[in-house]
Amino acid sequence: MGQTDKLRALLAEEGALVLPGCFDALTARLIERAGYSGAFMGGFAVSASRLGAPDTGLISYSEMLDQGRNICSAVDFPVIGDGDTGYGNAVNVQRTVKGYADAGFACVMIEDQVSPKKCGHTQGKQIVSRDEAFSRIQAAVDAREAGANILIMARTDANATDGMDEAILRARTFADIGADITFLEAPNTIEEMTAYCDGVPGPKMANMVEGGETPFLPPEQLAEIGYKVIIYPISLMLAGLQVMEDALASIKGGSHPDNLAGFGHLRDVVGFPEYYDVEKQYTTD
Repeated sequence: MGQTDKLRALLAEEGALVLPGCFDALTARLIERAGYSGAFMGGFAVSASRLGAPDTGLISYSEMLDQGRNICSAVDFPVIGDGDTGYGNAVNVQRTVKGYADAGFACVMIEDQVSPKKCGHTQGKQIVSRDEAFSRIQAAVDAREAGANILIMARTDANATDGMDEAILRARTFADIGADITFLEAPNTIEEMTAYCDGVPGPKMANMVEGGETPFLPPEQLAEIGYKVIIYPISLMLAGLQVMEDALASIKGGSHPDNLAGFGHLRDVVGFPEYYDVEKQYTTD
């Protein structure tokens, strides 16, 4: 079964699908080894890890695609990829959808912000008109229907600019157009989260950002509200950031960092045992 079909099957199961965020092949592999059913590759984390830059539209389509290809090839589970605004007009959106499908993603997310976009939990966001937003999602759906083996997630940031009524209208229209999953970014209260889930058909995604705008709720409560997919896009990055800063401070102070993983464990995670097994099959000496 391909990754897109795996994701479809997961969406059809009872309960919510919890997806930690990955930003490179190593974090994707850690998520898989921990027993999760999939992962989410977000623009914030990839911009930070690949460029050391903020999520403000600086990272390009080709850079996201390259990072995603490495991630998808490192694991055997569905990965949802952040396609930002689609990187241009409707034709660019279709290129993005096809490119992400070819890279191995099971789903691509397309949003209604202007370009260059901003992180959904920061200030200064602006959105395109309804017509342009709907055109983007129609183009993405058409690319899927024309043969791109990938699901379409449609995101709106309208709550921050035009309020919940506009955000729900857009999300509902995205679902009517044919988006497989909708995502209303950064609701500010549980009441807004409930209104979205009650007002929009189909699978819906919740974005749990530590320190973000949305109430940080446990998966069970999010599922009760009506969410099907729950992502934690920067949890691993925040954890790694803290540990790395602590290790750097220890080394600078002349001591050895505490709580390090063993070198043998690292070798296992990146696949040395599997490499040696294959190598033995073709050794001629």
